[in-house]
Amino acid sequence: MMFSQFFCSSNRPRSRAIERFASLLLPLEDDELTKLVSESERLTRRFFGKTMRLFAPLYLSNECINSCKYCGFSRDNPILRVTLTVDEVEKEARHLAKLGFRSILLVSGEHPKYVSVAYLEQVIKRLSTFIPSIAIEVAPMEVEDYKPLIVAGAEGVAVYQETYDRAVYAELHTAGPKKDFDWRLDCPERAYAAGFRRIGVATLFGLSDWRSEAVCLAEHIEYLLKKCWRAHISASVPRLRPAAGGFKPRHKFSDRDLLQFLCALRVTFPQIAIVLSTRESAPMRDALMLLGVTIMSAGSRTDPGGYTHQGTDSLHVTVRGKISKAVGEAADGQFEVEDRRPADQVVEALRHCGLEPVWKDWDSSILVR
Repeated sequence: MMFSQFFCSSNRPRSRAIERFASLLLPLEDDELTKLVSESERLTRRFFGKTMRLFAPLYLSNECINSCKYCGFSRDNPILRVTLTVDEVEKEARHLAKLGFRSILLVSGEHPKYVSVAYLEQVIKRLSTFIPSIAIEVAPMEVEDYKPLIVAGAEGVAVYQETYDRAVYAELHTAGPKKDFDWRLDCPERAYAAGFRRIGVATLFGLSDWRSEAVCLAEHIEYLLKKCWRAHISASVPRLRPAAGGFKPRHKFSDRDLLQFLCALRVTFPQIAIVLSTRESAPMRDALMLLGVTIMSAGSRTDPGGYTHQGTDSLHVTVRGKISKAVGEAADGQFEVEDRRPADQVVEALRHCGLEPVWKDWDSSILVR
């Protein structure tokens, strides 16, 4: 049984862990929240020590075949677009490597013409010669399409469900393959079947009621921990950010709500990794460093070529499949980054909090006998 089959049941049973998790999301008095935060910090140190794994997203392309009302890459938006060549991707990655990064997340819009399996395979092969940990956040694929990417050197996959509310999902995704809710929902299991060792999931807070979304995400995590038990499961906690198209959050998700949710997640699932991106402000990220987060991005750019200005000669505008030449300084990003500190400043903040930044925690040579 796939998760979509379990999830479609309106009377699906909740485990004791999920019931407790839901109770931790109820409005809390200050002293109750303080106790939850303290327990989250204690469990984080117990399971992960005083460490923080660092990674950088590397955007390959902002071309997209989907119409998603909240996303800057939506095919409806008249933005400056580009798909980097393999050589250009390598230049971006080598720049990140010089900064210290040994873990990179390859991200792209969802367009099979520009970001094909063959293209991804070439990129991963090139980067795997000097980047030991490569993960992908691209369009969901079949099991057989994932396998050559693993052979090429990828070891992780991340996929945001965006929202677990089927009605809201249908309203926000108006065209393209991403309209298929269940196909996306089952993507982590296909990735696991292909052989990925890291699997990341998330919901995008701001699209629907945060407590309902959080419970559904927790159910998904619980399911994956049981079915995909050989993989390392991670959860991201992204909040909607300003982007092309001007979509506004429909539901409030305050700093206090984020803190409560993150700590409830850690207390319920002490063994999973929790990822915090540069969507959050520097003060917020500094405050959450000790309280449950175990993986952070740093110095992030959400535009293809954003680190070294690659691809500027190939900029163009694509709207609903129609391409026109455009002149500009850079491709448009997926969303606005809030924490704009360079990587070295994030490292300094981590060490100030007594945490040790971890640039590398994986190498394929571990598996060589």
